[in-house]
Amino acid sequence: MKNTGFTTTSLNVPFSKKDPHNSLQMPLYESVAFEFDSAEQMEANFKGEYVAHVYSRSSSPTVEYFEMKLKTLTKSNGVIAVSSGMAAISNTIMAITKSGENIISSNQLFGHTLALFNNTFKEFGFETRYSLLKSEPDIESLIDEKTRAIYFETVTNPQLKIVDIEMLSKIALKHNLLLIADSTITPPNVFEAGKFGVNIEVISTTKYISGGATSFGGAIIDHGNYDWKCNPNFSKYTEKFLGNAFMAKIRKNIYRNTGGSMTPQTAKLQIQGLDILELRVEKCYDNCMDLSAFFKTHSKIKSIDYPGLQSDSNFEFAKKYFNGVPGTILSFDLESKEACFTFMNKLKIIRRATNLNDNKTLIIHPYSTIYAEFSDEERDKANIRDTMMRLSVGIENVADLIQDIEQALL
Repeated sequence: MKNTGFTTTSLNVPFSKKDPHNSLQMPLYESVAFEFDSAEQMEANFKGEYVAHVYSRSSSPTVEYFEMKLKTLTKSNGVIAVSSGMAAISNTIMAITKSGENIISSNQLFGHTLALFNNTFKEFGFETRYSLLKSEPDIESLIDEKTRAIYFETVTNPQLKIVDIEMLSKIALKHNLLLIADSTITPPNVFEAGKFGVNIEVISTTKYISGGATSFGGAIIDHGNYDWKCNPNFSKYTEKFLGNAFMAKIRKNIYRNTGGSMTPQTAKLQIQGLDILELRVEKCYDNCMDLSAFFKTHSKIKSIDYPGLQSDSNFEFAKKYFNGVPGTILSFDLESKEACFTFMNKLKIIRRATNLNDNKTLIIHPYSTIYAEFSDEERDKANIRDTMMRLSVGIENVADLIQDIEQALL
């Protein structure tokens, strides 16, 4: 079927092989190893001449089906499922750069991504150069012959800012750089990354795709729109694998050798999560809009950020790139850190927990948690305030959420 809706498409992605029992659900293959019919067949597989599952650290039927499903829904060239969103980021950056090379990014990133770039990767000799990603001259001033990519978050977490993706794509194309998007907050039912020039997506599937905090995982998505001959770190792969050079390097080198694979059990849960993704996003978005309207009228809320609001400075980008649905996270400020803690402690339905896009609504104080290890100067650069709260909106009845917030603000 062609041109079916997102959920219809998800529910009808065929298996790579017919199930012997005609199951409507992909079975959970918990096997570690897979048998071959002969030594010759096994040799052919290891030589790349015969495709089959060998060992679940490299691939398994259940994980393969999750990848196929996500590939179909993103209209991409290839997908690799990994153990976490951080594994998706680290595998990607390790594949495209080597010691002495650099990438360009925003300093308003998720705290653990900043820590990965500033601490872990720095020890391996990978440099990150920071920009607000708003000005072409500013970005281009950071580019040299050792620059390999521009990395950005589609919606920054928790600042909720959106960059001009087409501008970044134009710069990346001009300088033969990769454009890498962390699109965790804007899932594939609202954001068609390849359409706007993104080459590689990295996603924490723990969030929306898991189906409500059932499991943690990640995905690397190659949109097949980059000439890998432009990156000298792929010379070993481009001649043999052509447009699949990135997927080949990840699978045969980084992913396989560092051991960050997704488990079949996780893939099974996330297959089911993809089937209800659109429904959950729609409900969370409706709740998010209703809560935003409530916050705007409450005297104790000093400010609110949600790019889905027409009054938000990022609304036009949200409408252009994400069909007006820039995720379902909002941030708001109270008068002080103490007021934030008092508010959190009085909540009865909303949970104090650090995750995004659970079925439950979750709240966190980023300054004292995700960014606790950062200096005041670093938090200031990342626009993390001690008065800021981050609310990940779930699927509860919105009247109950509003009532809970009202009593906690008293």
